[in-house]
Amino acid sequence: MATIVRQGKVRDVFDLGDHYLMVASDRISAFDHILPSLIPDKGRVLTQISKFWFEKSGVPHHLVSTDIRAFDLPNDFDIDALDGRSMIVKKCEVVPIECVIRGYLVGSGWKDYQQSGAVCGISLPPGLEKCSKLPEPIFTPATKSDEGHDENISFDQMVDAVGLETATTLRDRSMAVYERGREYAAEKGIILADTKLEWGLHEGELILIDEVLTPDSSRFWPADTYCPGQNQFSFDKQFVRDWLETTDWDKESAPPELPAEVISKTRDKYIEAYERLTEQPFQWK
Repeated sequence: MATIVRQGKVRDVFDLGDHYLMVASDRISAFDHILPSLIPDKGRVLTQISKFWFEKSGVPHHLVSTDIRAFDLPNDFDIDALDGRSMIVKKCEVVPIECVIRGYLVGSGWKDYQQSGAVCGISLPPGLEKCSKLPEPIFTPATKSDEGHDENISFDQMVDAVGLETATTLRDRSMAVYERGREYAAEKGIILADTKLEWGLHEGELILIDEVLTPDSSRFWPADTYCPGQNQFSFDKQFVRDWLETTDWDKESAPPELPAEVISKTRDKYIEAYERLTEQPFQWK
């Protein structure tokens, strides 16, 4: 029997000895809460998008294979249930920093800018609107947290935590992955507004881990409907966040069940992101 070593908001990680098995569930989180409703096939979409981007990232990464049938898994695993939503990955020492890259002024960055004219201490030009494109993408690290809120930190605080060389490498590589992804997405008529990346140490080398440029870790907007100054149509879970904002949920108590329509439309958004980015139909038996 494999041992579960980490259970996050969406992913479960099992120890297979030489490797980890990372399983993306159909759970969905918002405002740092796991919602009681599942989004069918969401885990498979996330896994397939991550596989697509890992292969395009241009940097070392932890993905070994998404073909779990090629590995001798313990008998207690339901292979059919895991198929399509699982990755065999290298074992790494996780760097405890979320590497966040923002190309547009949205979310907590917009709130920060309204109060201070800056985002995470980085000064920005006056007069920007909600969802404005930033003059240049900015790197805004945060501490990692499986439960509760991640905390934005300055680059200097990041240096204190991991050292100057590691902090600089993480910043530069993260920016490069974002820029590469943003350019590719633009070719498909999609704006990659922001993303967060995670890294780990494998045999002394910093490599990209977890998920990469998925609708859970990034904001994707259709370019043909983009209009600064307002909320954007989105291929990510912003649809769920927007619905939750219409309820009387206080974001502290147990979150409400999602209506069937919201579940269905959210699933459609995830699948649309996959199909537009990869130009392949999403099909699963």
